[in-house]
Amino acid sequence: MDKAVILDNVRGLSKGNIGVPLLLLVILAMVTLPVPPFLLDVLFTFNIALSIVVLLVCVYSDRPLDFAIFPTIILIATLMRLSLNVASTRVVLLAGHEGGDAAGKVIEAFGEVVVGGNYVVGFVVFLILIIINFVVVTKGAGRISEVSARFTLDAMPGKQKAIDADLNAGLIGQEEARARRQDVTQEADFYGSMDGASKFVRGDAVAGILILVINLLGGLGIGMLQHDLDFETAMRFYSLLTIGDGLVAQIPSLLLSTAAAIMVTRQNVSHDMGKQVISQMFASPKALAVSAGIMTIMGIIPGMPHVAFLSLAAASGGGAWWVIQKEKQKAADEAQSAQEQAELPLEDEAEKKDLDWDDVMPVDMIGLEVGYRLIPMVDKMQGGQLLSRIKGVRKKLSQDLGFLVPSVHIRDNLDLLPGAYRITLMGVVVGESEVYPDRELAINPGQVFGKLQGVEVKDPAFGLDAIWIEQSQKEQAQSLGYTVVDASTVVATHLNQLLQVHAHELLGHEEVQQLLDMLTKTSPKLVEELVPGKVSFSVLLKVLQNLLMEQVPLKDFRTIAESLADAVNRTQDPLGLTAAVRISLARLIVQNINGSEAELPVITLAPQLEQLLLNSVQQGQDNGLVLEPGMAERLQSSLSETATQQEMMGRPSVLLVAAPVRPLMSKFVRYGEHHIHVLSYQEIPENKKVTIVATVGGEVNG
Repeated sequence: MDKAVILDNVRGLSKGNIGVPLLLLVILAMVTLPVPPFLLDVLFTFNIALSIVVLLVCVYSDRPLDFAIFPTIILIATLMRLSLNVASTRVVLLAGHEGGDAAGKVIEAFGEVVVGGNYVVGFVVFLILIIINFVVVTKGAGRISEVSARFTLDAMPGKQKAIDADLNAGLIGQEEARARRQDVTQEADFYGSMDGASKFVRGDAVAGILILVINLLGGLGIGMLQHDLDFETAMRFYSLLTIGDGLVAQIPSLLLSTAAAIMVTRQNVSHDMGKQVISQMFASPKALAVSAGIMTIMGIIPGMPHVAFLSLAAASGGGAWWVIQKEKQKAADEAQSAQEQAELPLEDEAEKKDLDWDDVMPVDMIGLEVGYRLIPMVDKMQGGQLLSRIKGVRKKLSQDLGFLVPSVHIRDNLDLLPGAYRITLMGVVVGESEVYPDRELAINPGQVFGKLQGVEVKDPAFGLDAIWIEQSQKEQAQSLGYTVVDASTVVATHLNQLLQVHAHELLGHEEVQQLLDMLTKTSPKLVEELVPGKVSFSVLLKVLQNLLMEQVPLKDFRTIAESLADAVNRTQDPLGLTAAVRISLARLIVQNINGSEAELPVITLAPQLEQLLLNSVQQGQDNGLVLEPGMAERLQSSLSETATQQEMMGRPSVLLVAAPVRPLMSKFVRYGEHHIHVLSYQEIPENKKVTIVATVGGEVNG
């Protein structure tokens, strides 16, 4: 074998990789194989030392989770102690007739020295230890473990929500949130394990009593029947050995029970236990002073031990005086610090007290507020898919629109219903709805072949009929013709639809500057000539916003810039510049509407209506339609009906009007429910064939 491999294996063994398996093998060997008295002494001593180390580790741990392996240690130590009991029982019963040291020096020492060689005293001491361990320490620790485990598990959802809320609010980062979630999980696992480990400690105490009785009766029987000892001799030998064996096992058990009780009664905060005891018990001098007075009164009563009471009274009084002096010193230091602060210049104090711009919270460009039931949807640690869906929506929109869509700021809102969400733009609510994260949304696309059981709603994005169904109904819904999506997709689709409608509000000076910077890399002369030489920055921003308002993407920004540079010599009006840019982008606009189809079906206005609108524009009445309300309502209804017919036939809805009227009609149709594209005659490419499918507005008389 390679030398490096051997050294690596040895190094692994030295790090304890074989420690626990070896210990378990030793425990098994002690149960099955005879153990010599000398080895019993070593193992009993090791057991006591282990219990002391575990107790001290529990005392000096800053918090319970720092000793998370403690339940496993309890199990191993308990098994080791019970195996030692089995091994010592074998030795006591086989060699107990030889005398007190037959089972080793440790058992002899506990039998002779600790109880003074009197088996009656030994019995009493052993029973007291059993009562303390079983009735007091173990029972109390077990109850606390059970309650702590239950309360910790009940508090887990609230702690997880608090972590998610802090993360969404930006108070903590991803790494800290991950660490806190891990702590919450470990805490629940620890107290659950301690609840189970306390049962081992309790069972060990019961086993100690049974082993004592079995050893004593078995020893008497063996000594009197097999070794011909009289009752008194057999009682003296076997009782002292049995009591010594019981005490040497019960003392480590008591230490381990105490360690378990200390651990489960600790608060899960990072503080040293000794410092906590001193800081909390002796923080108030009143308690020490009153106790000193009471012990002084008891100490001067005739018949009382004066030295003990009066010395403790003096110690308590001295402690109270020391705490009072310490508090006075602390108060003096605080007063001096306050005086130094007061002597600072008034200007500095005013600056400290005055508000600054950091106190003004900036409004989120795009915000998503969710109820607490939707928090797992935005948490990747809990399998939430909403963040990745929103990222995909932003990427697709940015590619389609031609500029970078701002990030979405997600936060929880306890004022919302548990399953509700709210979408905001610049702090203003633009959409809200309610979803069921544990269900699927079956959307009726227009034709289905059956009904489903569930919560009937409207699709928040497009207003279609939909039903929230159980996940088990998904295949059935798909077979009936429904489009089935999960809750994350519903929210992401709603967000996508709203961002498309309000895309022009997302474009600001920074985004326009980035577009110019990107164009500068390929066409520096064009940018230099255009801005600010021919077109001001604000006019350029207005033109781009007009394009986005009419669903025209900014992907071909070079063509937009070139058309602006050409049209700016004729007009500086943003509407006129927008019209010029639209003509340059005619092929892109029509392609987005009708793809690569050679024929473009259009809707036209009645000649009388179109002429009326042309006259109003020429007269400068471009603030709105010069139609009576009833006529405007009928026109809107006719457009909506025609658009519906086009949608049912799978065709786009395109309204073709004269160029001067196009901005007016585009603004008018935006108020309708149906999405209608408004084009001018100049925006139709030469390679497209126009087919008039309907004419609206025939009721108007010139």
